[in-house]
Amino acid sequence: MTKEKRQEIIAEFQRKEGDVGSPEVQVALLTGRITELTEHMKKNKKDYSTSRGLIAMVNNRKKLLRYLNSENHAAYIEITDKLKIRR
Repeated sequence: MTKEKRQEIIAEFQRKEGDVGSPEVQVALLTGRITELTEHMKKNKKDYSTSRGLIAMVNNRKKLLRYLNSENHAAYIEITDKLKIRR
């Protein structure tokens, strides 16, 4: 992921100026990386180390979404709709 793309994602999902650690931002950044790695895995089916990292990222995103759902259900609904993530 390029630095510019990363900054765009942060600017779109941050709660306030300078926010890079909120669950919304973390989920959005992980979704970007997951999308890129999914494309990589379609071309390189036997890249097992990347596959392992991809699974770890998906699990981390799942945990963050579960936390966000319990803390702020409206934000959870909004971010899953924006990023087109199944609930």
